[in-house]
Amino acid sequence: MRQPRFAKTWLPVLWILLGSSRLAILVFSFRRLAPHLGRPVGISSYSPLLTPAQEAKAAQIGQAIRLAARYTPWVSNCFPQAVTARLMLGLYRIPYSLYFGVMRDLETHEYKAHAWVATGRVAVTGGSGFDQFTVVGCYLSPRLTSK
Repeated sequence: MRQPRFAKTWLPVLWILLGSSRLAILVFSFRRLAPHLGRPVGISSYSPLLTPAQEAKAAQIGQAIRLAARYTPWVSNCFPQAVTARLMLGLYRIPYSLYFGVMRDLETHEYKAHAWVATGRVAVTGGSGFDQFTVVGCYLSPRLTSK
C-alpha cells in the first residue's frame, strides 16, 4: 500500500504485460521477436537525451515493472522486464535503448546473458548492465533512428 500511485495504478496491467512478454519469449524465436524490440544497431551503445519529465516517468516505469515482477508466479527475469519496459516507454513516447549482453562467470566458467533497458541517465530495468556484461546487441526506439 505504500507504493507510489503510478506503480499501484499500473500494477495489474504490468502484471499482464510481463506474462504476455514471457509467453512471447517462450513461444516465438528471437528472430520473430527482434523486429518488435526496436531498430537493431549492432553493438553500439546509445543513450537518448531526455527531458527531466521524461527521466522521471522512465524511473517510475522501471520501479513499477520491478514491483509487478516480484508478484508474478512465472519467471519475470531481465528479458520479460526489458520487453515490458520497451512497451511502456513506447506508450509514453520516451526514447529507449534495449541492450543484450553476455559475461563469463570466472568461477564456474559458464556464460550468463542479461537484457536491460536504459534511457537518458535512467536504468529502467536490468540495472546498469554495462559494468558486468559485454554488449552483444542493441535495439533503439524507432523514433531515434531514421530509415
